[in-house]
Amino acid sequence: MAIAIALVVIVVASVLFHFLSPWWATPLASNWKQMDDTLTITLVITGIFFIGINLFVGYIVWRFRHDAPRQGGKPGHRADYHPENKKLEVWLTAGTALGVMALLAPGLFVYADYVRPPREAMVMEVVGQQWQWAFRFPGKSGQLGTTDPRFISGSNPLGLNPDDPRGQDNIVISGPEVHLPLNRPVKVLLRSRDVLHDFYVPPFRARMNMVPGMVTSFWFTPTKAGRFEILCAQLCGIGHYNMRGMVVVEEQAAFDAWLAKQPTFAMTLAKAAAPPAAAAGGGADAALLEKGHALAQSKGCAGCHSVDGNPGVGPTWKSLYGKTETFADGSSAPVDDAFLKEEITNPQARLVKGFGPVMPKIPLTDDEVSALMAYIRAQGSGEGAGTAPAGAPAGAPSAATNPSQAAPAASGAYTTSNAAVVPPSASPKAATK
Repeated sequence: MAIAIALVVIVVASVLFHFLSPWWATPLASNWKQMDDTLTITLVITGIFFIGINLFVGYIVWRFRHDAPRQGGKPGHRADYHPENKKLEVWLTAGTALGVMALLAPGLFVYADYVRPPREAMVMEVVGQQWQWAFRFPGKSGQLGTTDPRFISGSNPLGLNPDDPRGQDNIVISGPEVHLPLNRPVKVLLRSRDVLHDFYVPPFRARMNMVPGMVTSFWFTPTKAGRFEILCAQLCGIGHYNMRGMVVVEEQAAFDAWLAKQPTFAMTLAKAAAPPAAAAGGGADAALLEKGHALAQSKGCAGCHSVDGNPGVGPTWKSLYGKTETFADGSSAPVDDAFLKEEITNPQARLVKGFGPVMPKIPLTDDEVSALMAYIRAQGSGEGAGTAPAGAPAGAPSAATNPSQAAPAASGAYTTSNAAVVPPSASPKAATK
């Protein structure tokens, strides 16, 4: 009897919790109301089975309990043994099959539309790596250039082919914030530089796995202006929780103005190839900071080291230089150039107290190490606040030496446009133009 009562209480409490719960889906901000409708269908069907099965089991437990009265008024009841019941089996099989079809069919129709964008959709590429986002838009040519992991460098974090003319006007967004126009369809192309990620914006009801070595896609239309947080919906390592970004949805005119201010791939290459004396801000110092900032982004460190003082997977870079760090073994050392070089080139040798052995050893030249050190120094010393590097957006997360630079597992190259695939035998060439 107690079990029967418990089952009824569980059913009633579950139904009440569903309707009275404060946790509901975020307000819809895209065209994908079908996603909500599919979820509603799933909840209704599974809810009916949940209620029906549990109440039926509760009734059986009560009705055929051991001390239930039987004929003759004597207590107790002996169950009848039936090895099979073909009629019951047919009903259960048919009912289960219909329920599964009702669950799957709406989702299949919605998914077919989800991966079939309209012809007029604009294109946005999203690149994920531990633990940050980057974005790319076609330029005036309307095409995305080819990519290959072997082209990845400090000045080319997305691995664009510098010899492909279709990629020269591509607009590269290295920060975590991207803008999109209101009420315009967007075809999203997704790829990963290291492990499995998932691009997810909850109010858009839009998400898709990002698989190393291949390109996945979906589309959506933003229908509400505002700022919407980007999340990674796959467990991608210790910094997974910190892999966040922001989508800003605005009017077309505001989007066009924002896009016009972003650098093209050709501009990025020209800036990287310019001699130090020609660097913005005047002189080699500004060029070194730019190189350090670019390296920090391309090495995938934004999810580990912040520049605003917030804690992360690794120590923040804000006011790091000049302070004294304590190690896990109880020893301590001042953060100077020797400290930074040792931590960058041999990160597992000693661990800063409070942080785990997460950072891998990343191959870097002496010039690259010097650039990263200069960028860290620019974030301020232990006695004062730092300044951002030239060209770096205010408050943008930078990165230090972080995990994985692993290239996609597939051999050869892959592309996110109709341009020709870069042959596996090709070698990255120096920046052109």
